[in-house]
Amino acid sequence: MSECGKGFVIILSAPSGAGKSTLATHLVQTVAGVRLSVSTTTRLPRPGEIPERAYHFVDQATFQAKVERGDFLEWAEVFGNLYGTDRANVDPVLARGECVLLDIDWQGARQVRARLAPAEVVSVAILPPSRQVLQERLSRRGSDDPEVVTRRMALAGEEMAHWEEYDYLLLNDDLTRACQRLVAIVTAERLRRERAGGNIQAILATFAE
Repeated sequence: MSECGKGFVIILSAPSGAGKSTLATHLVQTVAGVRLSVSTTTRLPRPGEIPERAYHFVDQATFQAKVERGDFLEWAEVFGNLYGTDRANVDPVLARGECVLLDIDWQGARQVRARLAPAEVVSVAILPPSRQVLQERLSRRGSDDPEVVTRRMALAGEEMAHWEEYDYLLLNDDLTRACQRLVAIVTAERLRRERAGGNIQAILATFAE
């Protein structure tokens, strides 16, 4: 077993603009044994995106065939494109005792919980300081026109309505503090009794002799 003991999935969900990607990157770069899942999608690559690193890019027919075979741990349609988490990319990581980080919405989180045991999933909802701050962040990005910002805000309301389904609520009002707290969550979850690694089990066994 690695430091992670028994591997588990870490779900991060948040409205667009809440800082989820920044927090996810920090966690992967800071905590050993946490791997960011690479999603499969039907959308076209954007400039600078490297296939197999940013996403696994496939056509609609290939994606649909994977859905029919039950290959995905979760999948959804977002703004006309399909996105999914291929279980074949998750199971080997968990088997090594490492953690897989999923950047997915509440619908995807529900699917993952339905397909994995409760001990295999830790979910974190990332919250913006306020609705006004979130709208300001989205508007300042300048990458979306006003209509898209409006749609994203509507989706934000839907995402936030499912906060009770998550194990942890992480307020991102200060990025440094939010990063520290996310690391603390994962560290604490790794120390749970039911996830004790082989080295811990070996130590306990010596006291049972």
